[in-house]
Amino acid sequence: MTRKLPPRRLLAVAAALALIGHQASAETAQPGPATADSADTACPLGTFHCPPKPPSYAMCRPNAMLDFYDPTLSRDPSLRETSPTSVLAQHVDSSDQSVYHLSGDVKLDRADQKLQADSLDYNNVSTDYDARGNVRYQEAGQLLSASHMQGNTNASHGIAHDVRYQMLDARGNGVAEQGQMFDAQRTRYTRATYSTCDVGHHVWEFRAKSIAIDKTTGVGVARNATMRVGKVPFLYLPYISFPVNDQRKSGFLYPVFGKSSRGGFELSTPYYLNLAPNYDATLDPRIYTARGPMLGGEFRYLFPRTRGQFNVQYVPDDRGERVGLEDTKDTERYLVNFSNVTRLWGSWNLISSINRASDSGYYYDYGEDLATTGAVVRTLSSNVAVRGAGKWWSAAVGATVYQNVNPFVTDASLQYRQLPYATFSMDVPLAPWLEFGMDTEAVAFRKPGYIEGEREDLYPYLAAYFGTPAWFVRPKLAYRYTAYQLNDDYSKYGARFTEQSPTRALPIVSVDSGLVFDRSTSLFGSSYTQTLEPRLYYLYVPYRNQNNLPVFDTRLMSFDYWQLFSPNQFSGADRQMDANNLTAALTSRLLDENGVERMSVSLGQIHYFSPQRVVGNDWVHSAYVAQFGLQLSDRWRLNSSYQWSPNTRKTEMGSFELQRRVGDDGILNVSYHYRRNLLEQYGVSGVYPLSDRWRLVGAVAWSVPDGHSVEAAAGVQYDSCCVALRLVERNYVKQSGYGLPAGSGNQRDNAIMFEIVFKGLGSSGHQIDSLLQRDILGYQ
Repeated sequence: MTRKLPPRRLLAVAAALALIGHQASAETAQPGPATADSADTACPLGTFHCPPKPPSYAMCRPNAMLDFYDPTLSRDPSLRETSPTSVLAQHVDSSDQSVYHLSGDVKLDRADQKLQADSLDYNNVSTDYDARGNVRYQEAGQLLSASHMQGNTNASHGIAHDVRYQMLDARGNGVAEQGQMFDAQRTRYTRATYSTCDVGHHVWEFRAKSIAIDKTTGVGVARNATMRVGKVPFLYLPYISFPVNDQRKSGFLYPVFGKSSRGGFELSTPYYLNLAPNYDATLDPRIYTARGPMLGGEFRYLFPRTRGQFNVQYVPDDRGERVGLEDTKDTERYLVNFSNVTRLWGSWNLISSINRASDSGYYYDYGEDLATTGAVVRTLSSNVAVRGAGKWWSAAVGATVYQNVNPFVTDASLQYRQLPYATFSMDVPLAPWLEFGMDTEAVAFRKPGYIEGEREDLYPYLAAYFGTPAWFVRPKLAYRYTAYQLNDDYSKYGARFTEQSPTRALPIVSVDSGLVFDRSTSLFGSSYTQTLEPRLYYLYVPYRNQNNLPVFDTRLMSFDYWQLFSPNQFSGADRQMDANNLTAALTSRLLDENGVERMSVSLGQIHYFSPQRVVGNDWVHSAYVAQFGLQLSDRWRLNSSYQWSPNTRKTEMGSFELQRRVGDDGILNVSYHYRRNLLEQYGVSGVYPLSDRWRLVGAVAWSVPDGHSVEAAAGVQYDSCCVALRLVERNYVKQSGYGLPAGSGNQRDNAIMFEIVFKGLGSSGHQIDSLLQRDILGYQ
């Protein structure tokens, strides 16, 4: 059985849904008439990725046609066939026994339908009707008024003249010269408009000469459709077919306008191809004023045992300037991205991620826009693996390669390729208090011009747990065995490589223990539970000389609070630190009456009983590490950390982050980050509401050693009933000094983006939102 891919919506779908009275789904829709929205719940403080807000119509006026809306009417159209028709009027002429001539506040009701008019002729036998004068019609999805309306209730056909309509379940309104319903599934409107703006105040609207709808196929066709902003035509489509429900349909998507320093002005006109329910494609022809044309494409597929996506960008002839170390005159360029997951058998899957560019400068020339990070993407990784997992185990076999896409450095900066690698992990409970586990890895490392070889790493362990809610003891006994098989030319890479098959074996013993005390207390008139949690962690790892072992994928990690309780300060298996250490830490928390942590403070330090020979220090104590977090209300929060070394008598690391909510729709972030000899940076970002319509947005990150900003962005946002405008300018370091010629400094760039959002129809892009969500913590 095939599955359906997520829908791709086209430009005219919202207009079509409104004109046919379809009950369009909307994230803000509520039962009953669409009126002013209530304020959305703010994103919780400290959330890194806030969900985007749905379109808000809070500033719109109440529906202009609600004077005849009846909230007691049924909202179930399926009851029409079994419901009787009720007719009321002040005057009734029944001289003809089959035809009733009604006048004076005429009302005709059936299920979810209600028709009102000054006068109405109704045939009780044929169910034909002819309504004239101040005709008002209500059904589950919309309100409609007309000067004249006639049809047949049983056959569900009719014609209305001088139509005005208002959507109920989703915002939308407009007019039509005539609406013709052929049956319950087929409708055609002539000279029709649609907008989500206030009635009589259309900032934008669609105007179409004709719109034909077929609900059975889910397809609508609009001819001679024009989108207008104010009184100015904005977009003309002589013919367009579109879906009228969740079915997908081929057609043009939104055009995209942009500008970059390397590509100049950019115009993208994507076209969507609905090939089948479970696979589709998008063609994306583009033009860059500084570089020439590009053809982009996307293919998605979804089958019972496999799913994936293939993206490609192809430049036949790049006329732009090239940078970097590559000396090539080839003007044909490309970028390929492929991802796939295929279920093989049981819990085993084939997982692929292939990323490849024609040259190292591709991302530098084509990959930048307003929403990219401050530096050019430096590496593309490609991986193919077979992975499986069970209740107590997981395993994988695969290969990983890398491509350099930093045009200012050579391939020497790349990581080792893993051709191939295999991993296996298990965690088996032997008793309620005891478990046996193992982490194993075998990798073949390849890098031209550097020492190469294979590495096996075995890490079995026994871990026990004893304790109650008031105390715990967690002993762990592990054994680590690492073996290498280096290539035959290993000795030419240094005198320290004395063996072709070096090994390392050592035990790792740790005991983690702690107590939890608690008491009731009060602060600022509120009741809390305060805890006091002392913790001791002992680690023993004997010293092994590892100078004869290569370093394939291992780095010394930054020291932080969690390193106080880690068995190794190195990432990767090439180095295992020696240890005879005792960590002492103390944590205190304040929990409110609902158990929510409102404050926490932690302080810890490692005492070394013997020098750390692998890491390379003879200290008696590590740096003091402290952490503090405070959030006594939902309006503000504070997080900070600090490291001070008694060995250097200097601050090793410090950070401070303060977040404050401003009103209902604003946020302010202030931060400071410092790491000795590496980083010192201030940051300020926020969203400041000037009024219910205007917001200021901005973010700046300032590097103290460099004496300038790493990145700065500032902009303004305007929101109204049916249109939102966003203008943001960004100044950023495009390429840092890493890899650049000496004395060249950092390369900076400037970008500006303007975006307009027609609510109910989507927008021209999402670059501004992506940028602000990354740079402003808590942005929505």
